[in-house]
Amino acid sequence: MSQAILTRQESAPPYTGTASGEAEPRLAGLAERGDGAAVRPVPPPLLLDLYELTMAQSYFDQGMTAPATFSLFARHLPARWGFLLAAGLDDALAYLERLRFREADLAYLESTRLFTSAFLDWLRGFRFTGTVRALPEGTVCFPQEPLLEVTAPLIEAQLVETALLNQLHFQTLIASKAARCVLAAQGRRLVDFGLRRTHGIDAGLKAARSAYLAGFVATSNVLAGQLYGIPIAGTMAHSYVQTFPDEETAFRAYARSFPEGSVFLIDTYEPLAGARHAARVGQELAAAGHTLRGVRLDSGDLIELSFAVREILDAAGLRTTTIFASGNVDEHLIAAAVARGAPIDAFGVGTRMGVSADAPYLDMAYKLVAYEGRPVLKLSAAKATWPGAKQVWRRRAADALADTVALADEAPPADAEPLLVVAMEEGQRRLHEPLATARARAGQELAALPAALRRIDAPQPPRVAFSAALVALRDRVAAQHAATAAGQP
Repeated sequence: MSQAILTRQESAPPYTGTASGEAEPRLAGLAERGDGAAVRPVPPPLLLDLYELTMAQSYFDQGMTAPATFSLFARHLPARWGFLLAAGLDDALAYLERLRFREADLAYLESTRLFTSAFLDWLRGFRFTGTVRALPEGTVCFPQEPLLEVTAPLIEAQLVETALLNQLHFQTLIASKAARCVLAAQGRRLVDFGLRRTHGIDAGLKAARSAYLAGFVATSNVLAGQLYGIPIAGTMAHSYVQTFPDEETAFRAYARSFPEGSVFLIDTYEPLAGARHAARVGQELAAAGHTLRGVRLDSGDLIELSFAVREILDAAGLRTTTIFASGNVDEHLIAAAVARGAPIDAFGVGTRMGVSADAPYLDMAYKLVAYEGRPVLKLSAAKATWPGAKQVWRRRAADALADTVALADEAPPADAEPLLVVAMEEGQRRLHEPLATARARAGQELAALPAALRRIDAPQPPRVAFSAALVALRDRVAAQHAATAAGQP
């Protein structure tokens, strides 16, 4: 399938100033390399909920420094979703590696008058020294399966809760939404168009990365291209067309700048007339030895319009000119277009993916499962947890997949593969994966999904079992709590 939009991915020095060479302010929240280029943001140390610090102060006062294990998982799937795609681990590990409290952070905490000087002195030397076991990015997963488990001295494991949830929750959410679009597209190209309506700068960057991980081919987000090495793509806006006397003049002007990469936006006024204007300029390009790359539809009934536009382009001899559709696109519209056989070659997916419009959050939690060698659980209604450090074992068969959540120290089930890997050990990162590796894994995982889980609507609920040993441990710990509550020894 030919490329449907203009893309550029070239190696060039980072831009660090104005045309006159005067340095410009950097984007808030982004660090800089020595050469002035932006580097990927890492959550600052005070990006945490207050109660993490107040609990840490109390732990410190009590001398509670024994190892604790916390498990991060999703409780449920959003309605009509069949799976999740793990994402965000790379940023989570970078955060743990670089977590330091600066003097300005400590001065602010001191100003709150909530913390002792001894505790603040301890924070001054804080380094994360724990172990992290996690699902590699791009792994398909299901509710109640740990995406990540942290084992570290109690205060360390507690302080990182908020940032780890923030990083894994959003990126897993968007990667999963993007994966649904990829499955619906059945090989058609998808481009991230979500930046302008994502909920902030960081969300726009992480959404672009998550979409690319899930199988999108490019992003309109130029900074994401610089930071993550994602191909960048774009066409033109309606404002470009409006600045010229008429559409044909606008298209000719754009074609002079990009004779081999032009994609004309044809719905500023009337899309079929726009298609005819684009076809005439496309014929002029062909006569000059160039090719009109594509046309874009951004409004109206995209499916119906695509048939009429295809006829116009074909009649003009522009059979290789592709049709690109954008505007309120999500997996449901993509699936409908594919089912109708609409001649749409690629889609720009923006707002509905960038904010995961139908499922704007996951019920994700980070819960203590063991402390000082003692398994613990919650018994709260609808929020009960499973005790102990865990492993997830997956069995794969022809068009079937079955997972078992077990205790981490159990013997492995027959013919099953472990999903959680050691990503960090004693504060040292062990897992270093380029985005391309995670993207390739996601492609393999999605391709191997059983048909019942691949469905966009009414997928079969995933099969997640719990080992007999894990169930027995849960029952035993719950019984101990019940006995304690009843006043029994």
